[in-house]
Amino acid sequence: MEHQPSSDYKAIILAAGRGNRLRPLTDQLPKPLVDMHGQALIEYHLHALSQAGVKQVVINHAWLGQMIEDKLGTGEAYQIQITYSAEPEGGLETAGGIVQAMPLLTDGKSPFLVVNGDVFTDFDFASLAQKTLAKDRLAHLILVPTPSFKAQGDFGLDKDGKVRGTGDYTFSGISLLHPDLFSGLAPGIVPLAPILREAMKYGRVTGEVYSGRWDDIGTLERLEAARENYLN
Repeated sequence: MEHQPSSDYKAIILAAGRGNRLRPLTDQLPKPLVDMHGQALIEYHLHALSQAGVKQVVINHAWLGQMIEDKLGTGEAYQIQITYSAEPEGGLETAGGIVQAMPLLTDGKSPFLVVNGDVFTDFDFASLAQKTLAKDRLAHLILVPTPSFKAQGDFGLDKDGKVRGTGDYTFSGISLLHPDLFSGLAPGIVPLAPILREAMKYGRVTGEVYSGRWDDIGTLERLEAARENYLN
């Protein structure tokens, strides 16, 4: 039997988005449960995280969140323990959702994995699940080549692996974050991007580029493209 790595890190799958650009599909179905060739989108993440040795996952939700809980349960089917962080209608944005879920994610000292629930990828989480953040680093981001639907990239990498605020890459929605990144943040609706960019100014964010399969399932057109790409 192939040895399965083990990780002490927990992970959070961000699943609280309304999915407005996927309507009418998401009027009756939360975006993470959108079908991708027989499995819900979020199930691919759960299987991949489990295979990477992650034992515990937090899933935040807002829109039709009970459907997510009913579908995934405690995580037994994925050999992973799932807990849920329910947010108010409309959600709390990414950082706000992480702050609310923080007691479920970390002891305040250990980093944790973050995965956007609306991306489809074959990224191997094992390397990230075993990674140690260097001293004074607050985040390690997985970047991807900027997709064609975007006019330009958001981030770059310098020669020592630090992320810059301009460049040819796009944030994949996959990262390893340290709880200190959120130090002092009050609960509420808080986006993540400004917090990351502030940490970048001080060289506290590193990254790497992933060039494998990665699809942003943000619109009906992109969903159909991802389904077609899956077969290729």
